[in-house]
Amino acid sequence: MSHKASSSEEAAVLHMVCGKIASGKSTLTKRLARTENAVVISEDSWMAHLYPGEIRTLDDYVRCSGRIRRALSEHVQALLSNGMSVILDFPFNTVNSRAWGRELFNGAGVGHRLHHLDVSDEICKARLRARNASGEHPFETSDAQFDQITQYFVPPSTTEGFHIVLHAST
Repeated sequence: MSHKASSSEEAAVLHMVCGKIASGKSTLTKRLARTENAVVISEDSWMAHLYPGEIRTLDDYVRCSGRIRRALSEHVQALLSNGMSVILDFPFNTVNSRAWGRELFNGAGVGHRLHHLDVSDEICKARLRARNASGEHPFETSDAQFDQITQYFVPPSTTEGFHIVLHAST
């Protein structure tokens, strides 16, 4: 006798993360991968392998990230459409980046979760310094670069219509 999962167990979900640099996005996506039976696709991993040593400025990041997003869109939608939940370890930190996520889950006809990591600049910078010192992350980011990039961060608003899961850190 086979057990048929309920439709809620079968339904694929696109998980997106929103949070400043070193807010814990990658840590959260790894934890979600263990609990959500989903595949993680990490922007940092793709960037490090496709563009080693080429991401030196914010413009470099924007250009290369856009290429990766365009290349992965059909693949992510195919995974979702075929019942596989996907966790995108990409920063959904602006209205435009979240629009890409909306295109993915709407195009595949699946549900979504936007995980918002609400972490102070001070905590992020302390984590960033520790991460840089460890040498385990493929990219180093200075406090000045953190400040430059964080000025573009836009916390998600309920008016955007996402199912937001808040992860607050004190």
